[in-house]
Amino acid sequence: MSSKYPLTWDLEVIYPGGSSSEAFAQELAGMESNIGKLNEFLKGNEGALSIRVGAMTELVQSILLALRQSESFVGCLIAQNVRDHAAIGLNDRVKTIGAKLLSAMTKFDSELRGIDDSTWTELLKDVNLNKVAFNLNERREIAKLKMAPELEALAGNLAVDGYHGWADNYNVIVSRAQFHTEEPNGEKKILSAGQMSNRLSNADRSVRQAAFVEWEREWSSLADLSAETLNRISGFRLKLYENRGWSSVLQEPLQMNRMSEATLNAMWEAIEEGKNALVPYLKRKAELLGLEKLDWHDVEAPIGSATRTIPFDEAADFIVEQFRAFDPALAQFSEKAFREGWVEAEDRSGKRPGGFCTSFPKSEQTRIFMTFSGTADNVSTLAHELGHAYHQHVMNDLPGLAQEYAMNVAETASTFAEIIVSDRAMKAATDEAEKLVLLEDKIQRSVAFFMNIHARFLFETRFYERRSAGLVTATELNELMESAQREAYRDLLGEVHPHFWASKLHFYLTDVPFYNFPYTFGYLFSAGLYAKALQEGEGFAEKYVALLRDTGRLTVEQLADKHLGVNLEQLDFWRDAVSLTDEDVKLFLQMTEKK
Repeated sequence: MSSKYPLTWDLEVIYPGGSSSEAFAQELAGMESNIGKLNEFLKGNEGALSIRVGAMTELVQSILLALRQSESFVGCLIAQNVRDHAAIGLNDRVKTIGAKLLSAMTKFDSELRGIDDSTWTELLKDVNLNKVAFNLNERREIAKLKMAPELEALAGNLAVDGYHGWADNYNVIVSRAQFHTEEPNGEKKILSAGQMSNRLSNADRSVRQAAFVEWEREWSSLADLSAETLNRISGFRLKLYENRGWSSVLQEPLQMNRMSEATLNAMWEAIEEGKNALVPYLKRKAELLGLEKLDWHDVEAPIGSATRTIPFDEAADFIVEQFRAFDPALAQFSEKAFREGWVEAEDRSGKRPGGFCTSFPKSEQTRIFMTFSGTADNVSTLAHELGHAYHQHVMNDLPGLAQEYAMNVAETASTFAEIIVSDRAMKAATDEAEKLVLLEDKIQRSVAFFMNIHARFLFETRFYERRSAGLVTATELNELMESAQREAYRDLLGEVHPHFWASKLHFYLTDVPFYNFPYTFGYLFSAGLYAKALQEGEGFAEKYVALLRDTGRLTVEQLADKHLGVNLEQLDFWRDAVSLTDEDVKLFLQMTEKK
């Protein structure tokens, strides 16, 4: 499907030799050595406080960048081949190093917390410390909410083979998943999870229906393993929260996303109101497909029985062209990513499902992972991940701590890129059928972020309530998921996806709890940004980059106030952002009305 751009990524320029790379081994050894140096600093009190804190902060940032790069490398190795056992071993070593750093950082944070406020204010006048003042202040404040440093360090060490070890078990489960299919010519195939997931949105309903049945069958066979894994991850998390004195499971994800609970509640309240506009869309889509109700696998399916397969080269050029109309710098960056092999898109067995973008901050590069099969959804995913990549690109020259932006603003950058492509493509379309396809793709994103993501949030919230009383069985998990999906979709679905909790990687990630609501935040925040971009025209690209560069050094409330002049804890902004879907649905109903 490609001849102009490579379909597989180039990891050799990062660390040659893959999972047996000597250069990567040296990187790991260097990190361990630097963590040792940091611990030596933390043991003594020699020298002026300002010099010690400055030297430790510089060392911390160096290690953080190396750790992010190392995590990205092993993550890429495992994603491209879930049976790469050497990479799985490296992943364990990286996590062990991460635990050592966490232990040292706990002591570092404790030392910062112990400095009296007046002395601390003076320290931050140092030019290098001032550049990361927000981040250092944040670490001081969070340290006050945790256990004693030695207990936090112990928890971090135990997490390697406990908490994080269980998370890694998801990769083992996915590697065992085998999906059986029969092609129209009678050929029987076994597909990986990555390949099979693409068939769930196939234009041919018989294909996606068969794929969904097989998807549920296989995940059902793996449900007990998945349930055990999810229970152990959540059990560790709940026990840790209990010992910190935290009563809410949302405290950590909100803290990590630099977001208040008032902002989260305002967002969901506006979405509950805004779902009313999506009800006629989903009913009309069911009618167009000749169904009483949409089943889960119908929601993201294209209207009609046939859609064109889009070659990778064409998709790449199309995305670059749309980006260029917004900002030539974004287009130039994306073209470089395609040409230099930053994208792993090949449709082959052995890959994990899903898509992601990951950063190599020391190399000032990124890598994008997906399985490209030529669908419109694949094109959207590609634009989405390029948005992530550009976000990191514009932050490469910032200090390491200032590059630590949260997931919700990361999803803002990616979704903004998606909107650029979809909106410009729809406006440029002259063919009515093409315009309808593009319009529906745009509405689909609202369905995903208002309903699918909400279902995940409802499921996870209720799962933790249930888990606090004991283990939750696979059957109970199915029931919780089915209930959440029916509620989030306003009971508009026929067959739902009870084993979604088993198949979705996001529920198993230990680095980012509640890997759901940040997506919806990013979607709506980016919608507000795009509306402003349309108002201001060409000059907005520069302001957009300025906002991205602030994402690692402001709360989301501060970011919105500074760059948009809005209060995220009030309903107004969210209502306005949600209402942008209304006109799209009205146009869809008009275009699909029976004459």
